[in-house]
Amino acid sequence: MTKKPKNKGKFRQKLINKYRLVVLNEETFEEKLSFKLTRLNVFIFGGLFSILLIVGTIFLIAFTQLREYIPGYSSTELKRNATELIYKADSLQQVLEVNNLYIQRVRDLLTGEISEVQFDKDSVLQTIQFDKDSISLGPSEADLEFRLDVERADRYSIFNEATKSADIVFFAPVVGTLTDGYNPKTKHFAVDIAVEMGTPVKSVADGTVIFAAWTSETGHVVIVKHSGGFISVYKHNTAIHKEQGDLVKSGEVIASAGNTGEFSTGPHLHFELWNEGYPVNPVNYIDFE
Repeated sequence: MTKKPKNKGKFRQKLINKYRLVVLNEETFEEKLSFKLTRLNVFIFGGLFSILLIVGTIFLIAFTQLREYIPGYSSTELKRNATELIYKADSLQQVLEVNNLYIQRVRDLLTGEISEVQFDKDSVLQTIQFDKDSISLGPSEADLEFRLDVERADRYSIFNEATKSADIVFFAPVVGTLTDGYNPKTKHFAVDIAVEMGTPVKSVADGTVIFAAWTSETGHVVIVKHSGGFISVYKHNTAIHKEQGDLVKSGEVIASAGNTGEFSTGPHLHFELWNEGYPVNPVNYIDFE
């Protein structure tokens, strides 16, 4: 029982015993520097230094760019940027798929691989397979109710017709003689205008070229998308002066008329006009003579 207090006293004494740390010149043994230390001081200063070192390291990692160089560390900003890039890449992939489908359907139409076609806002042409005898052309009940609602809402509007006719004004693509008119019964959704070889073909309105390429049946073809849901098609050209994606103005030359393609029987322009997915008679919108 008497040994434990003595041991404790010896340990306490060792902690407070003073020691001198001396720095001497090795050749002259001259004292250059000296420190008076105790073991307790060394433990305290060593502990404080370790704590400060740990706190400083944590601060550097948490609040500086050094954390980016630590293997396995995931930055919040990098995660956010990666997520945004994934979303953008996914959106671009979807747009690319839609554009590829859009162009493919235009090519199918021009090469004659589809027999029945329809336009919509997201694609130029779509193949429609249906049985004509099984189609009811009468309006449904929901359609009748919708028409009644529209008539009630627009009955007294004095701006409807004026706005509709003033949305877009078409420029004649060429001036010539109509040799074949618009005839849905024979699936000739166009007019043929006889012109001299090389006659400049002009865009009927402002728009964007969505197709400009060669097909075996219709030769050099240009398709322009306009506002108001209109699309104009120019076939059998001898040369194309615009590329897909080009913006064109009304009356701007986009091609030269010719006699290209297997379906052509002479120098002329085969011109089609579509609106909201349906072919329309170009003569109702444009004066070709």
